[in-house]
Amino acid sequence: MATMAECRSALDELSDNLAAAEGDVRGAAALDRSLSCHIRDLDITFTGRLTDGRITVRDTVEGPPREKAEIRLAMTSDDLVALVNGNLNFAKAWASGRVRLEAGFRDLLKLKSLL
Repeated sequence: MATMAECRSALDELSDNLAAAEGDVRGAAALDRSLSCHIRDLDITFTGRLTDGRITVRDTVEGPPREKAEIRLAMTSDDLVALVNGNLNFAKAWASGRVRLEAGFRDLLKLKSLL
């Protein structure tokens, strides 16, 4: 099980990767939306915003998200680290239920290029 610090570091790395992306990936990440990432095995939630291709984590709270973010992720700590490190395919993890992604229909259409 990854630690809370390792999860935060993974989110920072994901933010850097999105900011450096080009083309369709950059366009998909250029949303301005509230974001939450619930780490099920640690029972913590990182909350923040996806803005201009960067994830800004603003808070970490115990338990599930208190407010419904526009883009909501849920997974285990190890899956978050594996996704960011490239050891876990997002589309396969999402299809198998290891990773949960919830967002509005239009946002899902935009985010599909990230898969």
